[in-house]
Amino acid sequence: MGPRDGLQNEKTPIPTDVKRAFIDQLVASGLREIEVTSFVSPKWVPQLADAAELLAELPQGPLWSALVPNARGLDRALECGVQRIAVFTAASESFVQKNINTTIADSLAGFDQMVRAFRAAKPGGFVRGYVSTIFECPYEGRIATGAAVDVVEKLFALGCDEVSLGDTIGVGAPNEVRTLSSALDPSKRDRTAWHFHDTRGTAIANVSAALDAGYTSFDASAGGLGGCPYAPGAGGNVATEDLVYFLERSGIATGIDLDRLARASLGVLEVLGREPSSRVQRALLSQCRPG
Repeated sequence: MGPRDGLQNEKTPIPTDVKRAFIDQLVASGLREIEVTSFVSPKWVPQLADAAELLAELPQGPLWSALVPNARGLDRALECGVQRIAVFTAASESFVQKNINTTIADSLAGFDQMVRAFRAAKPGGFVRGYVSTIFECPYEGRIATGAAVDVVEKLFALGCDEVSLGDTIGVGAPNEVRTLSSALDPSKRDRTAWHFHDTRGTAIANVSAALDAGYTSFDASAGGLGGCPYAPGAGGNVATEDLVYFLERSGIATGIDLDRLARASLGVLEVLGREPSSRVQRALLSQCRPG
């Protein structure tokens, strides 16, 4: 998620060649599914205004995807030959209103039309749906489990191949993961991903709880980059380095070269003038530095 979710909230412009180098290094580390950009309006997210230019430079092989917020974004994505798209809504009416200026119901109705159009243009394409604020909303507070489950079921019903559940402001704890996971359709477990932000340091614990419940797909962002422009104070996604380390030490092979991964985001961090936030990344890099 680093090239898209990791960068969308950054005010400092990241040059396209730096993004491309970032993506190249993620691929070199072994990652094969990467959400590289979004076709959101450049007016609202100028950081991702180079979506078409960036996609044109990417090689064949890895599974590239792009976020498409509306019909215009879908048109632009199709013009670029995108084969995998993502749409997003939330379990909170206030958050959807702040984010895409509509209601949950209207967002889903719009996505239904978009998914149909995408399927017609790309019969073998892949559609992912995001549900933000699964546990808590920065505007409404706690979200009822049933509200989150309802949106998940509706996204699957309109044709999403996969649905990602987002703890957008990073407040969730393992017991909340267990409660929500037990309410989800178990037959769709292999089509469900979890998207934990690490604002309060609980992301890896939440991954562990979801793993125990039988889920195996998780979003992450190299270097812990990320945040949400409509969720003030939200931290970045769980760092890919921390996630890979946790999985490998738990006996789950990932196929990821952790040393390469630890270096992948350094070019972006240099432009931002920021040190790595991932604990594992810092530990690995310190082994190569004096002191």
